[in-house]
Amino acid sequence: MGTSKAGKFSKSGKTSMKNKKTWGELPPGRRAGVIAVGVAQVTLLILAQRDISRRPAELIRGPKAAWRLASFINFVGPMGYFIFGRLKTPAKR
Repeated sequence: MGTSKAGKFSKSGKTSMKNKKTWGELPPGRRAGVIAVGVAQVTLLILAQRDISRRPAELIRGPKAAWRLASFINFVGPMGYFIFGRLKTPAKR
């Protein structure tokens, strides 16, 4: 097969274990990046779950339960909810 950023593939298509790095082998910059992405992902999840709980069902496209489950799909779920799942709130007078 070919090579990728993760390393060489074996005949089975899986990355060989010798190319994977442990947490301790990662450079500090890469560790900080992984932590930042993880924090952003968890923050989006919490914000989406909180908004789903507080927003009336009439202001959400589709069932709340479906959006709750979808929000657990990495970045795609929460961002999908914020972009497509919420209806605009009526303007306050």
